[in-house]
Amino acid sequence: MNVNNDVQGLQQLFPTQEIGKTEAAAPQRSGTETSSSAVDQATLSPAASMAAEAAQDSGVRMDKVTAVQQAIAAGTYSVPSSDVAGKIIDQMLGK
Repeated sequence: MNVNNDVQGLQQLFPTQEIGKTEAAAPQRSGTETSSSAVDQATLSPAASMAAEAAQDSGVRMDKVTAVQQAIAAGTYSVPSSDVAGKIIDQMLGK
């Protein structure tokens, strides 16, 4: 098995599409100063586009996520080890 670590190989596997590229030019100022700014652009692969869509429609209950994040940050989040062990056993048994 030959594995190449090159960008071209990845681009063949995951082709990209250009989403948008715009440039906005600011008015020119007197003297030697010239100001122009380019707006950032993103190029997403089809897989990334699908992942972004799935994340939007995931049905995640953000109130629960926020509560758990706050508990973890405060150091008050804990799960009983017996619950963890039970879930591991259930997963191993295919339940």
